[in-house]
Amino acid sequence: MMLLRYAVSRIATMLLTLWVVSVLVFVIINLPPGDYLSNQIAELRATGQAEGVAKAEFLRTEYALDRPIWEQYLIWVGFAPGPQGFSGLIQGNFGWSFEFDRPVGEIVGDALWLTVLVNLAAVLFVYLVALPLGVLAAARSETWVDYTAGFVGYLGLATPNFLLALMLFYYGHKYFDLPIGGLMAPQFEGEPMSWAKVKSILVHLIVPTFVIGTSGAAAMMQRLRANMLDELSKPYVETAIAKGMKPSKMLRKYPLRMAFNPFVADIGNLLPAMVSGSVLVSVVLGLQTIGPYLLTALRSQDQFLAGFVLMFVAFLTLVGTMISDMLLVLLDPRIRMGNTRT
Repeated sequence: MMLLRYAVSRIATMLLTLWVVSVLVFVIINLPPGDYLSNQIAELRATGQAEGVAKAEFLRTEYALDRPIWEQYLIWVGFAPGPQGFSGLIQGNFGWSFEFDRPVGEIVGDALWLTVLVNLAAVLFVYLVALPLGVLAAARSETWVDYTAGFVGYLGLATPNFLLALMLFYYGHKYFDLPIGGLMAPQFEGEPMSWAKVKSILVHLIVPTFVIGTSGAAAMMQRLRANMLDELSKPYVETAIAKGMKPSKMLRKYPLRMAFNPFVADIGNLLPAMVSGSVLVSVVLGLQTIGPYLLTALRSQDQFLAGFVLMFVAFLTLVGTMISDMLLVLLDPRIRMGNTRT
């Protein structure tokens, strides 16, 4: 029951935070002078294209861009009626992309689930690599295992993702026949899901998963190693060993459990960091994620598309934070909410 109350309070906090973020996102994307349509109207007038000017001015009125910014925000979110009534983010209308001349929802439809898929695979890779390497490096500190793990960690942190992507791009295809670019074979794009399409996606996921997850795994491994070493130096470890507890059992039951808290707390930051950090990798590898769309939208001041992608990243951050908070409460009984006893 207490966990349920905590979950409800966290969801309420998430909604409030999401509202504040929506204000900040809308203000920030409107900070540069002008907007996409104003710039386009100026260019069309300079070249004497009257029909294009009329269409752009119609779009300005249709999407309320001729109104004060505070009113534009309320209409964008769906708190106030626009020319089409109450039709904003909370009603499921993500707006119109002026750059692609299509609805935002239609543009990012497939890109959203591919983005989530790529980054979930990367998160899984991070934990599968960082957990055993971090524990082994701490348990065998000052040995070749520790030095090797440290070397791998520094290598992962020091190598830029786009450089690693280019290397795997070339050598992966040359020696392992890994596919180049995209998240599926071209013949499956736009086709309904099938076993052949799933296999194609899994094979195409190998390179981006490794590229996006390497730096995160290296950083998390180093953090887990440091936490473990700190716990291993505490008196309760010596007491457990003195009482005859097997080292492997002692390691699993006490120091690992204590060192795991920061490891779990990182979930909240890991997923959005990978989404934002994978933008350049997506461009290099030609992935159909939301990263390239965000770059294009920011460059061309396509405000509805940029606003939606930024809100999506913020939503992932809040969901990740909530998951890590819930896991911490379940993992460590000392962590309590509010004024409950410790």
